[in-house]
Parts: sequence; C-alpha cells; structure tokens
Amino acid sequence: MSEPSSPDTPPSLDPVASARWAAWPHAASPWLNEEIGRRMEDRLQWIRLQPKFWVDWAPVSGGLQTHAKLSARYPQAHCQVLETSVEREQLARQALQAPWWRRWLKQDALTFGASEPGSADMLWANMALHTSEDPQTLLRKWHQLLAVDGFLMFSCLGPDTLRELAEVYQNQGWPPACHSFTDMHDWGDMLVQAGFAEPVMDMERITLTYASTQSLIADFRLLGRNLHRDRFAGLRGKQWLARFENALLLLAKPQQDGRLTLTVEVIYGHALKPLPRLKVEQHSSVSLQDMRTLLGQSPSARSV
Repeated sequence: MSEPSSPDTPPSLDPVASARWAAWPHAASPWLNEEIGRRMEDRLQWIRLQPKFWVDWAPVSGGLQTHAKLSARYPQAHCQVLETSVEREQLARQALQAPWWRRWLKQDALTFGASEPGSADMLWANMALHTSEDPQTLLRKWHQLLAVDGFLMFSCLGPDTLRELAEVYQNQGWPPACHSFTDMHDWGDMLVQAGFAEPVMDMERITLTYASTQSLIADFRLLGRNLHRDRFAGLRGKQWLARFENALLLLAKPQQDGRLTLTVEVIYGHALKPLPRLKVEQHSSVSLQDMRTLLGQSPSARSV
C-alpha cells in the first residue's frame, strides 16, 4: 500500500518526478513560459510600487528573456536570482551575469543564491507553482522572503490545460497524460493561508495549434513532462508511438484549418505581504523577524 500524500501536495503529482523536473537543465527557457512571462510583465504597469530589491524565482524555466524585460523595467533595482538546482543556477549565471569587469566595478545589480528573509519588495515566480511537490510550503517560503508591503507576482497552469489531450488518453484507455492542476480559487485560499493579503486572481486560455503530430510532440518535449503518479512506468515502443500519433489526429479542428489544437489555461496571481498579526493567547510566541517588523512598523514604537 502506498503512503498517503501530504495535504500540501496535489494528489496526482508524483513528488519524485517533480523534484527531477525541478533539477532538469534547460538549454533555453520554454517559449510558452516566455510568452506567459511577457503577458505577466505587462501587468506590472498597473502596480505603483517600484521595487528596489526583487527576487526572480527559477528564471531558467520561468524565462530568461522575461528576466531581461523585468531588469529593463526596474533598472535601478537589485535582483537576487534563486534557482531550483545547482545545475540551473549555473545556467542562469551563464545567461544573466554581467561581464567580470562590470562586477569588479560593482555595476552589476544581480546576485545569486540565498536571499535574506523579509528583504524583497517583489517576488517574481513565472510558471513554477503548478509543478511544485509542496505548493503551500513554497508559498510560505515566498511570503518569508518578502518585506512587509512587498508583493508576489506568479503564474501557473490551470485545470483546463490540455483537456483535449486528456480526452484522447482516456478514449485510448491510457494512464493520464499529466497531473491535475489546481483551480485559481483554491490558489487564492492557499495564499491567504500562507499569510498573504488581498490576493487577486485572473485566468486566460491560450489556444495552441500545430501543423503535424511531429511538431506537437517535439514542442511538448521542450515544455514539460508527465508528472502524474499513475503515468505509464515503462518505456514505450515504436508501435505505441505510431498509435499515439494516429490518436493525436483527433485533435484536428476544422475551424483551425485542420491544425491540431490544444488549450492551455493560465492563472495569474498577485498578493501583498501585510503587517503580521499576532494572536493573543495565554501563552504566545513571536518570531524574531515578526517582532523586528512590528517594532519597525508600529507608530507607537516610532514615537518612543
């Protein structure tokens, strides 16, 4: 009998596969992630706060081109890059780090590695949350990294993603094509549970079309992996591949000129880190970080 999954873990997501994917080195950021990052970056025009220090979470997967757009938007801000593996951090350094002479002159507003808790004015996390084996712990970690009144910007995939492909797999009697994705309302609830305030959730659907089954398969090898617990455990053969390509022809839509069509649901989230609220009980404990924050923000403390 298998072990029960953690309540923080999406029930169909395999934690081992999730960890492997988090460490998988990318030759380049997936184009879909870059496009979603571009759309999310455009939403920053509506936010008044101009961060002086921000964290880019996993930009190798989230979008190296998107990182450049953010750096251009906030040219005076310092950025801390936090990656999900040593290999990915090395790729990020190679792609983003300034030449040595700029670093020697201290003209590079970019560093890598751990960030101080409570230091970031903005935490940017593009297309990372839906593949996390423990999303609520990840949300709490992001909350800890933010300063009071700092904000989180994130995107992830929603439950309508690849619904057409799921129907193909179901009709063929195959195991699921991918793990299930969380609804945006549930993400909003988890944000509040993690300590965030004023969560704003939004969603859009993107239609992907392909001229052939070969182009679809090649694209999806770059975009991700099947992280479902009950995915097929062995290796597939040539006969299955031929059957798979034939089944994919069912995705052709006359309204798309016969091109293979798939839906991607994208969820965007924005939330603030408020001043911590202390629960008054007979015996109360307060973290040192929260106490420092309260003393620094309290009007009565400033007037002493």
